[in-house]
Order: sequence, then structure tokens, then C-alpha cells
Amino acid sequence: MRRESVVALMLLALQGCSMAPAYKVPRVDLPADYREGPWHSAQPSDRVTPQWWTLYNDARLDDLQQRLLQANPDLAAALAHFDAAQAYASQLHAGLFPQISASAQPLRQRQSDSRPLRGGTQPSVYNSDTAGFSLSYDLDLWGKIRNQVAAGDAQAQASGDELAMARLSLQQRLATLYVQLDGLDAQRWILQRSLDDFSQALQLTRSRYEGQIASALDLTRAQSQLAEARAQLDEVRGQRNLAEHAIGELVGVAASDFSLSRSPHLIALPQIPAQLPSHLLQRRPDIAAAERRVFAANATIGVARAAWYPDFSLTGLIGGQTQGVGNLLSASNRYWALGPLVNLPIFDGGRLSANERQAKAEFEEASAQYRSRVLKAVREVEDNLAQLRDLQRQAEDEQAATDAAQHTQALAMNSYQAGAVSYLEVVTAQTAALQAQRALQAVQTRQLQASVGLVTALGGGWQTGTL
Repeated sequence: MRRESVVALMLLALQGCSMAPAYKVPRVDLPADYREGPWHSAQPSDRVTPQWWTLYNDARLDDLQQRLLQANPDLAAALAHFDAAQAYASQLHAGLFPQISASAQPLRQRQSDSRPLRGGTQPSVYNSDTAGFSLSYDLDLWGKIRNQVAAGDAQAQASGDELAMARLSLQQRLATLYVQLDGLDAQRWILQRSLDDFSQALQLTRSRYEGQIASALDLTRAQSQLAEARAQLDEVRGQRNLAEHAIGELVGVAASDFSLSRSPHLIALPQIPAQLPSHLLQRRPDIAAAERRVFAANATIGVARAAWYPDFSLTGLIGGQTQGVGNLLSASNRYWALGPLVNLPIFDGGRLSANERQAKAEFEEASAQYRSRVLKAVREVEDNLAQLRDLQRQAEDEQAATDAAQHTQALAMNSYQAGAVSYLEVVTAQTAALQAQRALQAVQTRQLQASVGLVTALGGGWQTGTL
């Protein structure tokens, strides 16, 4: 076999080399079961479920989510960042191919009369025309460029996952605010209904006072109770305005130009599946992004290691040059050059060693961040499962308290009208009934918010057919 063939085969073999360590996803020891609910073994994950908010069967929420996707400026910024990451990855891919450029330089110039070795017949002023092509190609024997490309692709993928995470976080915030607004509308309805009852009770007390049946103390208690309920209604209206303004900002509308009417119905709590497979966590865009950052950091170690070895590249030139007159393409005016270029670092003051230590430290940092993300995801699922379980019990207890308080309120009013008790008993019963109703509604709102938190903690919901 000829020596040239042997050299060519060796170069081809070396082009398959990579100085990057063998990649393994950082290990995270996960529990066998959710403490707050069922768990079963992870399987290959599917994509984030699109439009997870449709679980709540609310047309207005659907519309707001679509408006968020179209007009939210933070989401537009995240999309632009993703586009920039993709463009950077494409730049790195260019290093895998030969670089060819063309140049042309027509000059009119004068040479010095004292120029060394100048001939006596050479003119002082003359034309100098040059045109040619140049080629360079890095053989990438140690995988430096390939690892740069791999790292760039992984960073672009991570940027895409971060875009998905930004979208999911904004969708979660919108859904949480919408649930809060819906709950405040329910609170306002409860207070408005109580105001009607308190107004009737005040009228009754005033009539009894004018008939010298009730005391002035009963009258002032009724007036105080009505005023306090009005103050609570004012507070709820103020909270609703803040929630409405925040929703307007999320959908890209100035708060001054945005309004939402009261919802004609309350949102129903969606059915939570009996089993929550652990692979749903793998859908989470932040976990996927963290894993891609680890891969990119691992490839960067290969880039740093390859810098220790000789860098081989091929260069070539071809073109034509004339002085004064002549055809650039004629054989006598052509020039060319072809040959390898070898660059080997000998002394750099410790720069290469420091670069490799930095790359390894960044890999450890990315691995730790990945493990942190996974643990955070498990904790968020556990938190929301626990909240849903505990809030369900609390809602049942609050419902029982509300039923009892309303019954007590009716008994107190009947007894007062019969003259068996003072108005203090009525005020106490009505206040307790109002507080119980508001507490029940607050728990129901928190249940809905916890369900939103669970859906997003799982990476955007679930598909019932896969469970």
C-alpha cells in the first residue's frame, strides 16, 4: 500500500476521534413512590400536552390563553432568544465544511525609484490586478469542531426547552390569576347576597326600634354589620381589579384598556387521574433544558482537551496576477499554492490547562443544576398532591360548617322575630354564616389553583389514554 494511502486512512480514522468524555445523564435517586399519591416506573416521555387548560372547560380561559400566545411580550422575547440560539448553532455547523472565498484587487500604484532590485526598464506607475480563490479546511482530527457543533446544538435545544418553559410559566400564571378572579367574583356574589340579607335585617330592626320593640343597641349593631359587609365587598372589588390588570398585562393589553365581565359560572375542579406516572416529569421543559446544558458542558470538555493536540488544516490558493497589461487567466499569470498547515501549542502560560479545568467545573455545575431541577419537580408534584388532598378534606369540613352556620342563622332570626333572643344572637349567626361561606369559597379557589400547579408541575398535563 502506498504511503499516501496509509496517511489518508489514518486521517480518516482520526476524524472519528472525540476528546469528550462518554456522556451519561446525571443520576438522581428518586423515591419508589409519591408519598402523596401513586407512582409507577418511568417510560420514555412524550411531548408536553398542548392546551392543557382545556381541562377546565372554560371558553373564556381558552380565549385568554390564545391571546397570551399571540401578544405576550415576554414570550416574544423568549422566542427571539431561541431564534438567536439556533442561528448560533448554524454558525458552528459551518466549521464542518471547507471555507472558500474569492477576492479581486485592481490597483493603480507607483513604486519607489529607490526600490531594491528595481530594473531600469520598469515603469514608476503601473496597474496591478489580482484575482483568485482561497480554500481552507480544518481536518478536525480530535473532534474539536464536532464537539463545538454538538455543544451548540444542545444549547439551541436547551433554548427551545426554555422557550417552552417560559410559555408554560406564563400559561400557569394566567390560569392561576383567572381562577383567582373567578373566586373573587364568587366572593362578591356571596357578599352581595349577604348585603341584601343584612339590609332586610336592618329594616326589620329599624321598624322594631321605631315600634319600641328593639333597642338602640340592636339598631347600631345592624348598621355596623351592614357597613362591615360593604367594606368587605369594597376590598374584594379592589383585589379583583388587581387580578384583572395582571391578566391584561399577560395578554399584551394595557390595564387601562382591559376588562373582564363577571363569569356566568364557576370553574369546576377537573378530575385528577388515579395514577400519576413519573415519566410525566420528564416532559417538564426546565428539566429537559437542564439535561441539554449538561450534554453541552460535556462536549465542551472535549473542545478543551482537543486544544492540547496539533491542529491540522488544508489550505489552497489559485488565481491570476498581472502588472500593467495581460490576461489574468493566461498560464503565465496564474499562481497557486496547496499544502497542509499544522499548529501545535508549546507554551501558553497555563491557558489550556485552565480552560480544561473551567470546562470540567462547568460540567459539574450543570450536573448539579440538573439534579436540583429534578428534585424541585418532585417536590412541586408532592406539594400540589398534598394540597389537593388536604384541601379536599378542608372543603368537606367547610361545607359542613357552612350548612350548620346557615341553619343557625335561620334559627337566630326566627327567635329574634319571636322576641326570644337579642339582636346580638342574629348578628353573631349572620357573621358566622358569611365567614363560613367565604371560607368555603376560598378553599375551592385554592383547590383549583393547586390543580393548575399540579398540571404544570407535571410539565403541562397528561393524556388519559397513556395512563
